Amino acid sequence: MHWLSYSGILIGTFLTMEGITWCTHKFVMHGFLWCLHEDHHQPTSGFFEKNDAFFVIFAIPSFLCILFGSLDQVYWLQAIGFGIMAYGAAYFLVHDVIIHQRFKWFSRSNNTYVRAIRWAHKMHHKHLGKQDGESFGMLYVHRKYWNKVRNDKKRAQQ
Repeated sequence: MHWLSYSGILIGTFLTMEGITWCTHKFVMHGFLWCLHEDHHQPTSGFFEKNDAFFVIFAIPSFLCILFGSLDQVYWLQAIGFGIMAYGAAYFLVHDVIIHQRFKWFSRSNNTYVRAIRWAHKMHHKHLGKQDGESFGMLYVHRKYWNKVRNDKKRAQQ
């Protein structure tokens, strides 16, 4: 497989994962698997949550695509697996590190995107139950959150 096709499949998969994540978060995590996700919306004292099981659940298709794509030399399948894995790494960095500060690596960022994604997630978490949620995506930030952060920055400069 040509490297350009491989890269296109990998990047396309990465981008597609945002929609898959939105649907999974809204309809699965806030639906029939709320029992695993609920503790993520409630204050907890420990480092780990039941919600962390989703890391393993979502890693399985990535692993299988990479494994079978490699063993059977089906490189488009392998590229899909690596695209899912790249999205998982981005998810970890944005969600667990930047938003929830499980690791204190980017705790004082004033970057507009970082502030917008944090605000969008804060609005998601203002709903403690599985109903009436908003902002189910992860990397894409709705315009209203960008505008709020930009307006806050303008007010702070005055």
